[in-house]
Order: sequence, then structure tokens, then C-alpha cells
Amino acid sequence: MKFLALMVVFILASALRASADISSLISQDMFNEMLKHRNDDNCPGKGFYTYDAFIAAANSFGAFGTTGDDTTRKREIAAFLAQTSHETTGGWATAPDGPYAWGYCYVQEQGNPGDYCVPNQQWPCAPGKKYFGRGPIQISYNYNYGPAGEAIKADILNDPDLVAKDPTISFKTGLWFWMTPQSPKPSSHDVITGQWKPSAEDTAAGRVPGYGVITNIINGGIECGKGSNPQVEDRIGFYKRYCDILKVSYGDNLDCYNQRPFA
Repeated sequence: MKFLALMVVFILASALRASADISSLISQDMFNEMLKHRNDDNCPGKGFYTYDAFIAAANSFGAFGTTGDDTTRKREIAAFLAQTSHETTGGWATAPDGPYAWGYCYVQEQGNPGDYCVPNQQWPCAPGKKYFGRGPIQISYNYNYGPAGEAIKADILNDPDLVAKDPTISFKTGLWFWMTPQSPKPSSHDVITGQWKPSAEDTAAGRVPGYGVITNIINGGIECGKGSNPQVEDRIGFYKRYCDILKVSYGDNLDCYNQRPFA
């Protein structure tokens, strides 16, 4: 009997570990197929974003990709990689394999970006440092680098270049943004897993549960409530392709064309 009891405990523990590790849902081959051209010679981020770094970062945020049934879990993985692929895309309309095979081409903001430093007593800018977009979510501004670094235990406020040097830290910044609500916005995680319930104000603003609200969270002030536009279409295109690879349905309300931005 003791042996049987130990076996049951072992099986349950193994099942819990499996449910907490998204590698059971997204294999390295799937990851490589999704981000098919990230290591292309034309991509400045060639060699940076790795499957192992993604899995390590995801495992540090226990609820990511492990909440709900398999459909919900797969949609969250697809949604995160889709939104961040749009932020880092190197694709174009006639690109080989289509525009949605070119996510994760860039690691940091291109051109000659400013310092993205604003006065903030809690998260003061380090002398000479710039807080322009870096990593999957293109985290920007000192007031985001500070709390993100505190949460992931990396001093990216004083050394923001770490986000463009260490791929695990880079993925963690994206996941921090994804998992963290910033009032009045819910977290993207709560939206895609069905835990967010729209308030009366949300409903009046057309903000309904679905992938579209995540676009509103990330860049609603520019992209949402303005009818159909290429940016939102691009985000949806990535999402549908990744859902197809993961063999999961898309869900409802994919766009934010008729949603007012969050205040």
C-alpha cells in the first residue's frame, strides 16, 4: 500500500510539473516554425532569441501558459508571441513565407532613439543611460525598466542594455509586462485566460474580452478605436498563424477597431 501511495504522489507531482512547463505545449520545432526567420542574415537580432531562453523566462512566471485548459494555455502562448512578434517584426507584405514568419527580427529600437527618461523619484534614470525600446515587448521608459527589473531581479534600471544582451532577461521583461496589470488596464494574462471581467465603463467603451483588448493594453492610444488599420491587422495575422501552428482556435473579438483606448 505504501508503494502504491508513493506511486500516486509521484504521478501527481509529475503531472503538476508538466502542467507548469509550457514546453509540453510548444516544442522547439514549433517555436522555430513560428519565428521562422528570426535568425535570417537580414535580422539584426540573429542568434539572440532562443527557445531555451523563452522557456526559462516563462517558467519564472508560473501562471503564464499554465492557466486554464489546453485551449486557453495555447492561446496565451500564441497571443504573447504574436503581440511581441509585431513589436519586433522584420517582415513585409511580400516577404518569403509571408509577413508573419518574420517576428523577433529586432532586439532594440532602430534609428537614433531618445533617452526615454522622465522625472521619477522611485525609478530615477541612471546617468548616461537610455531607456528606449528593447526586447520582445520593446520595454521603454525608466518607469517601466525600474519595476520590471525589481520583479525579475535584474538591475536593468542601472544597466538597461542587459535587455539587449541577455535573452532570458529580455524575455522576462516581456513577460513582466504581459503578467502585470497597470490600472486602469488589466494584465494581458488576465484577458487571454478569461479572468478579466469588463466593468460597465469597459463595456460602454466597447472593450470586450478577447485578443483585441490586449492590443488596446499595449498600444490602444495609437491603434484602437480608429477602424481597420494595418497595425492591428498585423497583430491579428501573427496571432492566427501561431494559433494554426499550435492547432488551437482563435477565440472571439480579435480586433480593437471599435474600442476606445483605456484612459
